[in-house]
Amino acid sequence: MNKNHSDTAILRIHCPDQRGIVARVTDFIHRNNGNIVGLDQHTDRDEKRFFMRLEWELEGFELTREQIASAFEYAIAIPCKMIWKLNFSDEIPRMAIFVSKMSHCLFDLLARYQSGDIKAEIPLIISNHRDLEDVVGKFGITFVHVPITTANKAEQEKKELEILKEHKIDFIVLARYMQILSAEFVSNFPEHVINIHHSFLPAFVGAKPYHAAHARGVKIIGATSHYVTSDLDAGPIIEQDVARISHQDSIARLIQKGRDVEKIVLSRAVMAHVERKTLIYKNKTIIFH
Repeated sequence: MNKNHSDTAILRIHCPDQRGIVARVTDFIHRNNGNIVGLDQHTDRDEKRFFMRLEWELEGFELTREQIASAFEYAIAIPCKMIWKLNFSDEIPRMAIFVSKMSHCLFDLLARYQSGDIKAEIPLIISNHRDLEDVVGKFGITFVHVPITTANKAEQEKKELEILKEHKIDFIVLARYMQILSAEFVSNFPEHVINIHHSFLPAFVGAKPYHAAHARGVKIIGATSHYVTSDLDAGPIIEQDVARISHQDSIARLIQKGRDVEKIVLSRAVMAHVERKTLIYKNKTIIFH
């Protein structure tokens, strides 16, 4: 965060749609001498559900950080039947990256991390292969090799959870990690595991999606980043994008274009999560701006 700016509080809420919600929440900030610096809202008319992200400066705010949650809970959240999250801008989340052999998403994340575009700490990278160990070492990040087979999967996932706890990890990014996480593993990080998929979902399945796409003569390829749930590749979608292709593109060119899209889609999803701009309701993700 720019040091010239005050630290901020970030409030994300959803509740049954009703009159006066914005007025009640903004009045709560105003009455406590807060200065609002960002507000985004959305009403889902089909669900009759209201969503909002609000950010205000802590400098001059009359409630301490410790007082905000309880005051908001009793004054507004309970009467309005709100589901809500409160964060502070100077709380820097700790992120672990899981990777296999493909390096393109990892390189992109590390470059954005080093440049300060991704405002998170990356103390740990876990891989089921050693191929990228030297690369990670150049960034001064701990690399842990955890080989996984069908026979040792449960044991190794338990080991991974212990490592994540040891490093106080807040969320996980699967940067083309070619393993399916068990439901038991995912349950330890609900709404805090982000995956990148090589195309739109549902899509071409199997180990060679670009070969299948080429054989079908598709005209666009894409990538999807989503939160991981116990349902394979069916979690709430955070970000998607596409690249146009033609009959002149070889399979190698398709793979190159696809990887470019994967990188940008995953980085956008990670940044949305880090900046607390996502809010999940049922199996849908609201992305605030």
